[in-house]
Amino acid sequence: MNPIEALAADLGRALQLAGAHVTTAESCTGGGIAEAITRIAGSSAWFEVGFVTYSNEQKTRQLGVPAQLFGQVGAVSREVVEAMARGAQRGSGGARFAVAVSGVAGPGGGSPEKPVGTVWLAWAAAERMFARRFQFAGDRQAVREQSVEAALVGLISLVNGENPLQG
Repeated sequence: MNPIEALAADLGRALQLAGAHVTTAESCTGGGIAEAITRIAGSSAWFEVGFVTYSNEQKTRQLGVPAQLFGQVGAVSREVVEAMARGAQRGSGGARFAVAVSGVAGPGGGSPEKPVGTVWLAWAAAERMFARRFQFAGDRQAVREQSVEAALVGLISLVNGENPLQG
């Protein structure tokens, strides 16, 4: 079992103990978090739906992200991933936990303010919301894999009642 599979299995066990579901809202990972979760046998017990919203239009349409945020702070921002997480929770019909990700995986698309490897993650549970900016190194695949791993680590912390920003 590779490290991401091990994390997904740990998440599944924690969610089962909590009697809870998780949902995902993904951009730069293209569904990679949901794929990792559903790689685990029995994941339908804790995962029902994930959203892959690659374009800003779909972030607004599917997740209710306010369109003006993209012009104000950009898609790769705390405000957008927090709105994505809340939108995924609403759209899931009641998942207790959510994770959202938006970033610049590369090789292009970076800027001085948000270079390639910049990724924002948000984790939500009830009224609690946590978000963190990461700066990952490597090529596109490496950035995406590190994003999935960080998302799962944060979810495990959150489900276990811990602050996902402490990891």
